[in-house]
Amino acid sequence: MTLAPETTLDRLDRTAPAAAGTAAATAARVELLVGNRWHAVCDTTGLTPGRGVAVLLPDGRQAAVFLDRAGAVYAIGNQDPFTGAYVLSRGLIGRTGRDGRPFVASPLLKQRFDLATGRCLDDASVAVPAYTARRG
Repeated sequence: MTLAPETTLDRLDRTAPAAAGTAAATAARVELLVGNRWHAVCDTTGLTPGRGVAVLLPDGRQAAVFLDRAGAVYAIGNQDPFTGAYVLSRGLIGRTGRDGRPFVASPLLKQRFDLATGRCLDDASVAVPAYTARRG
């Protein structure tokens, strides 16, 4: 799933109040720190544990946002540096056996990227941007 800028929470029409108890009224949102400003990028209801979604950032870049099975939110750049394809949000997430670090495996060539730092676990010379993520 890709969320375009016009669907991000910064641009949603907030004039109509949500009915009490509805998903819109109770959903937490995911915010990413881009530059020195927090940007709402999606609702947690749009995330499935163990999977990712692609979001469009205000500057036009794409980020891959993940919710792990423990409920932690992570975000890295969505572009696979080995192929140039914007596919990391479609990768499978897991944890390293050695130290339990969360990673996503690219769906194309299977390189693993640390979700906290963006570093490639299979080639130390490669990394993708990593974003600080929080539930807002």
